[in-house]
Amino acid sequence: MKRILVLGAGAMGSAFTVPCVDNKNDVVLVGSHLEDLVTENIIKEENFHKVLNCKLPKNLKVEKFEKFQDEIKKKPDLIVIGVNSKGIEWAGKEISKNFNSSSSILLLTKGLTVINGKFETLVEKFKLILKNNGINNAKVSAVGGPCLASGLANRIKSSVVLANEKIEIVKPIRDTISTNYYTVECSNDLIGVEACAAIKNIYSMIIGASEGLSGSNVDKEIKSKYFLNTAASLMYRAISEMNYFTKKLKGKEETVYGLAGLGDLYVSSAGGRNSKMGKYLGEGYDYKTAKEKFMKNDTIEGAELVFEIGTKILKDFDKTKIPLMTSLIKSIIDNKKLEIKW
Repeated sequence: MKRILVLGAGAMGSAFTVPCVDNKNDVVLVGSHLEDLVTENIIKEENFHKVLNCKLPKNLKVEKFEKFQDEIKKKPDLIVIGVNSKGIEWAGKEISKNFNSSSSILLLTKGLTVINGKFETLVEKFKLILKNNGINNAKVSAVGGPCLASGLANRIKSSVVLANEKIEIVKPIRDTISTNYYTVECSNDLIGVEACAAIKNIYSMIIGASEGLSGSNVDKEIKSKYFLNTAASLMYRAISEMNYFTKKLKGKEETVYGLAGLGDLYVSSAGGRNSKMGKYLGEGYDYKTAKEKFMKNDTIEGAELVFEIGTKILKDFDKTKIPLMTSLIKSIIDNKKLEIKW
């Protein structure tokens, strides 16, 4: 039995506790400082999670953020970060206050960033945050793959890949969290897994727009019936671009065709916030209008990534190799109607 501490009571952080508890670990879920009401409701409803619409394991301990430092002082074997990308710096500072080097850290949060003019993974960013707060040589790993939170919380068979440049670091984590419905692969291609996990959100938006993009002079009802031709074409082109992008960052091609690439793109484009936003963009809405009108309180990871690194992508990459990504970046940054040049 291992001691696991999960920070972040959102959908994925909470869902991740299910296989951890089922594998007979001692698991504590602590909400962030912005989730006190969420954790209060989970406790009050006997571990029922409203967003996931199901009960979390009865053996799961749920706490408000005020208890976080008490829990981290207990030297958990694994600390899992389930906050969104905007909360990464805050999470790093909080962990640093009482961090013990025996603990491994696993980021559920996906993304890329730019540090000192260079593309970096969120793992590298998190390590830098820890270092700036006095923590050196922390063991930080990432997870990628086709795993929607609601499916995992309901114990639907799912597969993910854990990544660290030192693969021996993630193998014990795999053994700690794997169940008969949650299977885990290990990879030393950290940059490839992180790159795919991040940019698949951009391509999920594009594939989500496929119905609206399926014909300029076609009846709406016809589009709704037959747009899968367009979606399949966009899927093929998206994988081709992901391959170019990942190899440009020195990731492995095999990762693109694995769980973190093709697998995650498939499940993300079939549903989720990015795909939903893409549908509105395909219908002709500009990003700001769609966000305000339909998804005001939702975090759109693909758009957040565009704002984070989109300008540098347009500067550093051959736009003829990534026409889909280029079109979406320009659409969001310039807040113009999405147009794809086929």
